[in-house]
Formats: sequence, structure tokens, C-alpha cells
Amino acid sequence: MLEKNPETVKIVFKNMPLKFHKSADSAARAALAAHEQGKFWEFHDKLFAAKKLNMGVIQAIAVELELDIPRFKKDMNSSKIRAKLKKDLSDAKKAGVTGTPTVFINGRTPKQRSLQGFQTLIDDELKKLGKKN
Repeated sequence: MLEKNPETVKIVFKNMPLKFHKSADSAARAALAAHEQGKFWEFHDKLFAAKKLNMGVIQAIAVELELDIPRFKKDMNSSKIRAKLKKDLSDAKKAGVTGTPTVFINGRTPKQRSLQGFQTLIDDELKKLGKKN
């Protein structure tokens, strides 16, 4: 969607670690800690590609991405990262999100969860703003 809409689309990623997944909170904090070193998306992609998720896998990803490990561990447990995660959870609750992944386009949830469905909604939102894609 970014490649097709480089001037009009911005992706905002929010974390919502589900309580029933014992490693979700650690994984979310780890991705946010990776973001502090400019590697959020790389970390994110490797987390989601992992067959199993635990602290060993999380730490291995950090090493693989050549993060500064002492800084990574410090950031992962910092009040700044915990506050960011708490805000993401609060935002999700306010938006009525009950599961993941959830997609919003200008606050609207696409009825058709496909690239074409997303593009149709993006085009609709751009028309409302008087912009063409």
C-alpha cells in the first residue's frame, strides 16, 4: 500500500499484546526497543516469521540484527517503552479493538480485508479530502 500510495498513506503500527500469549508482551517491548536502534520493522518481521516465540528467540533476533544488546535489554525494560506499550493498549481499547491484526484507514475498518479492499477505502478517503491518488 505504501508503494502504491507514497504521498498519501502513512502506516502507524500499534502494539496489542494479547494476554493469553505468554511471550506477546516481551515481544512487543523488544520490537519497541529495536525501534530505538532504527530496526523496528526488521525485528517485527522476524518475530512474526518465528515458529515459536520465547525470550531465547527474541534475544537471538536482537543478536542477528546486530543490535547493541546491553542497550536493547535496558530499553526493553525501560519505563519509556512500558509507557509506550501501555498507551498503545489504551488506544486499542478506545478504538474498540478486540483482536489482532486490526486495520484502520482514517479510523474506518475495511469491509474487504484485501489489498484491493484497502485501496478502495484509501481512494474513498482521498475523494472525501478532494485529493486524487
